[in-house]
Amino acid sequence: MTSSGSFLRQLSGREAWQSTSKRWATSERSSWKQMEGLNNINMYVGGESGGVVVRKRVMVLVDESSHAKHAMMWALTHVANKGDLLTLLHIIPPLPPSNRGSEQSSSTSPYLANSLGSLCKACKPEVEVEALVIQGPKLATVVSQVKKLEVSVLVLGQKKPSALFNCLCGNSNTEEFVEQCINGVECLTIGVRKQSKGIGGYLISTRWQKNFWLLA
Repeated sequence: MTSSGSFLRQLSGREAWQSTSKRWATSERSSWKQMEGLNNINMYVGGESGGVVVRKRVMVLVDESSHAKHAMMWALTHVANKGDLLTLLHIIPPLPPSNRGSEQSSSTSPYLANSLGSLCKACKPEVEVEALVIQGPKLATVVSQVKKLEVSVLVLGQKKPSALFNCLCGNSNTEEFVEQCINGVECLTIGVRKQSKGIGGYLISTRWQKNFWLLA
């Protein structure tokens, strides 16, 4: 399996919204260059004997879709290392003005984020996991949270585009959102799409390269 360090070397280079969060803690406690020459993402401070590893925060946007879950597991296995923090962000759309006084219809959102967080923690206990559920506009929430939490890597799931839909309507809303994040968010942003069983691997997109095939 490709390690996060080697893969990343291949690649480069105040809300008013309601939110809930949960963290699965462990007892353990730059700039990005273009597509080549990236130093190891784990930076060391101090000498050989007393060095301190500066961990990175990896954020994944999650929802009920299969492509979001594939991106989450890919980030867990390919990007997050021991001691890193994996943040699962689930964004709830704002309620229409007519419904703002009523009970939210998103009562399952904390359950979804928490269940995915528990799954990640069970799969890779050495990674610290937290789940955030935030209500607000999707793109603005992602941009804000990346900046606020000082995210190092943002991972977004991509689904296989429909040729007929693209022909008739152009890119889907999901693809446009991923492109907006890749080009506008202030951290390394990676779009991940799982290939079909017959092909295997993943297609990876960043600001510098589109649909890079990673067989892993």
